[in-house]
Amino acid sequence: MKFETLIGLEFHVQLKTQSKMFCTCRNAIDQENPNTHICPICTGQPGTLPVVNREAIHFGLKAALALNCTINQHMKFDRKNYFYPDLPKGYQISQFDEPLAEHGYFDINFVAPDGLAGRLDNEDEMKRIGITRIHLEEDSAKSIHDSKNSLTLVDYNRGGAPLIEIVTEPHFSQPSEAKTFAQELQLLMRQLGVSNADMEKGELRCDANISLRPVGDKQLYPKTEVKNINSFRSLEKALEYEVERQKLLWIEGHPPTITETRGFDDKKLITVSQRDKEDSADYRYFPEPDIPPFNLTDTDIETARRELGELPQGRRARFMDMYNLTPEEAKLLTYDDDLAKYTEQVMSELENWANDTDDKLWSKEQNTLMKLAANWLTNTLISAMNDKAITFDSLKITAENFAELIVLVFQKKVTNVNAMKIFSVMINTGADPSHVMDEQNLAQTSDSAAIEPIVQHVIDNFPDQVAEFRAGKEPIIKFLLGQVMKHSQGKAEPVTAEKLLREKLK
Repeated sequence: MKFETLIGLEFHVQLKTQSKMFCTCRNAIDQENPNTHICPICTGQPGTLPVVNREAIHFGLKAALALNCTINQHMKFDRKNYFYPDLPKGYQISQFDEPLAEHGYFDINFVAPDGLAGRLDNEDEMKRIGITRIHLEEDSAKSIHDSKNSLTLVDYNRGGAPLIEIVTEPHFSQPSEAKTFAQELQLLMRQLGVSNADMEKGELRCDANISLRPVGDKQLYPKTEVKNINSFRSLEKALEYEVERQKLLWIEGHPPTITETRGFDDKKLITVSQRDKEDSADYRYFPEPDIPPFNLTDTDIETARRELGELPQGRRARFMDMYNLTPEEAKLLTYDDDLAKYTEQVMSELENWANDTDDKLWSKEQNTLMKLAANWLTNTLISAMNDKAITFDSLKITAENFAELIVLVFQKKVTNVNAMKIFSVMINTGADPSHVMDEQNLAQTSDSAAIEPIVQHVIDNFPDQVAEFRAGKEPIIKFLLGQVMKHSQGKAEPVTAEKLLREKLK
């Protein structure tokens, strides 16, 4: 029996507003000082009145518009009733039948490397994921389980923080698609500036709903909701486990008959049954009496729309077109907004240099220069910044100096080995690359008279390898050339050095 997998996702995105959803308490999770950013409103004291955070609505509008949703200009809040220690009022202020937005979509390309969305030659490569709804609500507090002392502590700093919940249609057919969608959504939220969307910090939380059915069957069967997913890897692994678990139930003749909530154990990589899943009737929704319904104006919506700017997929496609990047290069260079801006500055500096040098140089060598720059950005700069925990606010290498280093390599004024030495100085001091090259005598030389003694030294000191090469082992030339580069301190021009080696080894 073959099965079709149906997966839908629910995301809670914590908005990075200054204050909480319904009070003026600071919107900050201070783990070292629990229960410090609280007040009578967010702790649910009797007689208090909530006031809606306008910035949270604005952030919600930006997210909804970026996800191509229809905005409900008439909007209200509702009470979602359930009892748990992390919910001080005994209910959560959320939205039910008149949410902020509905009926949207997000187009993702799952075919390109790593599920990368970007420029496409074939529209069939795109998959449209429907967005059922986006609504605003307040977060619950955080339960801290102390198993050693059999205690559960509650930190109310998070209680009342503003959230948007994004609910998708069950349009995912495999776990890898769900993972890719989550990664793309995180990138979108960050670029919009509405959330840091860090899964490890709980700023982006995901619940996954999954069910199976025989291929060709159009009936919807009871779904399982998987909770406690705190990473993209966990999302994929939890769904992979559920696919196999539910497939086995079908094969054994006992398919799921009830909707169920299961937790994911990210150590054992399994899901564990927690309870039967509630439906909307269990929450006894009713309109929030302390917050009257209100209307969003056309101005509210247009203000949010103007702030969207260039979205990640559009920027990625533009980088591929303008800079002749591969999908993976475009993904890396647009993942961070500051990196994308830095990349554009570097490319602009290279174009200016080429035009100032020769008005036809850019048209001739544009692709070579851009590919060289992309390689240094993705493989050298990003790696160094990660290793040294450098942010773009603290980066000492200007885009102009980085482009100058690319030019030195392009013009073969320095070898790659010595270019890396120059870069190491630049990352620590921000120095001009030409000055470093001159001060440390790192300029490349193609002078045969200067290289010839080094070549002879290598031949004299590696007789075994020389004999192997002369016996027909062609790859040995790479070893010998490497020794020439080492003994020249990276200054020998490789083509000239190899030519001299071959002449002397005849």
